[in-house]
Amino acid sequence: MRSESEVHLIPAATHGRILVREARAAAARGLLVGCHGYMENARVQMERLVAIPGAEAWTLVSVQALHRFYRGRTEEVVASWMTHEDREAAMADNIAYLDAALDGVPHDGSTRIVFAGFSQGVAMAFRAAVRGLRRPAGVIAIGGDVPPELLADRAAAFPRILLARATRDEWLTEAKFTADVAALTARGVELRPLVYEGTHEWNEAVSAAAGEFLAAL
Repeated sequence: MRSESEVHLIPAATHGRILVREARAAAARGLLVGCHGYMENARVQMERLVAIPGAEAWTLVSVQALHRFYRGRTEEVVASWMTHEDREAAMADNIAYLDAALDGVPHDGSTRIVFAGFSQGVAMAFRAAVRGLRRPAGVIAIGGDVPPELLADRAAAFPRILLARATRDEWLTEAKFTADVAALTARGVELRPLVYEGTHEWNEAVSAAAGEFLAAL
C-alpha cells in the first residue's frame, strides 16, 4: 500500500497545496509531477497520474494552481494557473511556486523528475521544466501547446517530450499541434508526437502512452 499525503506549502507569502503519493520504496524511479487544467484541482490530476501504467514506481506529486475559485454555483474548489493580466509576473510566480513545492518532497540531485500537464497545465509543465531550478528527464504534455516564449528562446533546453492531441480537440488545434511538432523537431528535441481518438480529454490512450514514455526513460 502506498500512502497519500496532503502538504500545505508557504513559499514566501503564498499559500499553495500539493498532493503526494509515495512510490514503492523498492521500485522508486523518481518524481512524476502533475499540473492540472483550467477549472480543475490537484485531486483530478492525481487521479490521472495514478491511472498511468507503472505509476506505482514513481512518487506522484500533484500541484494545485494558486488562483482558486468555485466551480459555477457549487462549493467545489477549482483553480487556474493564470490569466492574461500581469502575465509575466504570474509566470515567474508559478515557476517559483512549483520549485518550492518540490522542495517539500524528498529527493536529491540524482532523482529523475518528469512533469505531466493537461490543457492549461501543459504550459506550466513546460515552464517549470525549462525555467525551473531542476533539469527534468521529460515532459508529458496532453491537450496543450508549447509556450511561445520558450520556442522563441534559442537557449532554452527541452527534455524528452510526449506531446499529444486528441482528434476532436477544439482547444489544441491540428495547426497548432503540427507547428509545435515542427518547431521542436527543428531544435533536435527528442519528441514523441501522439494523436489519439477523443475530444479535449485525458483518456486511457493517453495513460497508456504516458506509461510507455515513462518506461523508456
